Amino acid sequence: MPAKRSTAKKAAKKSSAKAVPADEPVEGEEPQTAAATGERGRKVLLVDDDIEILESMRTVLESRGYEILVARDGNQGLAMAESEEPDLVVLDMMMPKRSGFLVLEKLRRSRPVPMRVIMITANEGSRHKAYAEMLGVDDYIRKPFAMDRLLDSVDRLLAG
Repeated sequence: MPAKRSTAKKAAKKSSAKAVPADEPVEGEEPQTAAATGERGRKVLLVDDDIEILESMRTVLESRGYEILVARDGNQGLAMAESEEPDLVVLDMMMPKRSGFLVLEKLRRSRPVPMRVIMITANEGSRHKAYAEMLGVDDYIRKPFAMDRLLDSVDRLLAG
């Protein structure tokens, strides 16, 4: 069976007169993502209790080729950060079980090399931002935010 399929594919390709540039997918083939080509494939942990925000972030980051891990509360986020060692954590400030601040404090105390962290929050207070910066957060994004703002931050922090 596999030999027939292979022969049929070769025949179909030979009969096609249309030239396809190397970076475009051939009709009928799956397009390669950045993760499939190895250009990205960096691991990002999303920690938020809002399912809609989680799914929005997951969708846009996966479309860029990032491998996404998801945690829905602070305790789960901390456990996954410690066990999975992601390249970056996107961390909500206000969550059940353990706040983003408590997760960030623990990550900063327990790791010799700080993990990259973007904190997201609907909180308007400048004291919270100042505290997050004191703890060494890499970026601080206020909700609601455009997904382009998140993508720019993730790309910048994971470049190189």
